[in-house]
Amino acid sequence: MSIGDDSSTTYETLRGRNFPAIRQFTIFLENRVGQLLEVVKRFEGTGIRICALSINDAAECAFVRFLVSDADRGREILERSGLAIIETDLVGVELPAGPQPLLRVCTALLQAELNIIQAYPLIVRPHGKPAVAIMVESIEMAMQTLREKGFTIITEGDLQGDPHTD
Repeated sequence: MSIGDDSSTTYETLRGRNFPAIRQFTIFLENRVGQLLEVVKRFEGTGIRICALSINDAAECAFVRFLVSDADRGREILERSGLAIIETDLVGVELPAGPQPLLRVCTALLQAELNIIQAYPLIVRPHGKPAVAIMVESIEMAMQTLREKGFTIITEGDLQGDPHTD
């Protein structure tokens, strides 16, 4: 196998901005004052917003999970900063109007026998409605199930909206 200009293998992905999953970044931080601020400041002046945030804290360390408005550029910033990152696909789902919208999402996933591993709300409101990011065992099955039940899936492109309308 040769790698070079003659190679017919393309290294671009087909993912694109409207790929139905949203990417979560997980970073490991020492549990010291100011560590989270240092990470958040790396996005200052870039036009990239943090759209969701979750922190799992322990005595010596913390796992910080977040979504940003531009995952490709966000990854570049984190990598240039020397931070070790884990990238994971999540399902973003808009919460429907009416009573107990989260119950409706959980019920739909339970009916498909899908386990929710993590979940947290989005800080931004794509389409002006509340939404959650959910890690599940099978992202493809979760997206198919939620769509079939009439839920709106949030894409990475939805996270890039105008911050003044969110």
